[in-house]
Amino acid sequence: MTLLIVIGVVVLIVLILVSIYNKLVRLRNTRENAFADIDVQLKQRHDLIPQLVETVKGYMKHESETLTKITEARSAALSAQGIDQKIAAENQLSSALSGLRVSVEAYPDLKASANFMQLQEEMADIENKLAASRRYFNSTTKELNTSVESFPANLLAGMFGFRRETMFDVGEQQRAVLEEAPKVSF
Repeated sequence: MTLLIVIGVVVLIVLILVSIYNKLVRLRNTRENAFADIDVQLKQRHDLIPQLVETVKGYMKHESETLTKITEARSAALSAQGIDQKIAAENQLSSALSGLRVSVEAYPDLKASANFMQLQEEMADIENKLAASRRYFNSTTKELNTSVESFPANLLAGMFGFRRETMFDVGEQQRAVLEEAPKVSF
């Protein structure tokens, strides 16, 4: 009888450990899938950027520094490896695109161009989808991080190489810009 109780307890412990491990694997895979959704939006964004840059070039001949920053940031984003590197590169690209939006304000003819307006609408649509994908990614990352750090899962997580993962945030440069009050002038 005692042997059956011991075997029952061991089987129960093994089932609990297997369940925890499977949950960690599921959470990691969900996070990776969420980043794959971000990758789809980033691909569309990267495909639109050259069209946007070419359209703007005709109007902004002396604003080449802004356009160069966008082109360089896009190249860095395309060549980034791994989730953490991609997050950093995309934050740099977002910052460069913000600079473009500010520069465009000085060109009323550009803002009135139908081609530019269409590209700007497409970029806005992609940015909205990207924001939604990032929120989902961060939600799955938070769930994974909570599980990795919670007891008893943290015991298994350490043994099997699960670790706290990086969130997709705005980055230090963009955060500094966002913390400034907006300037409104008439």
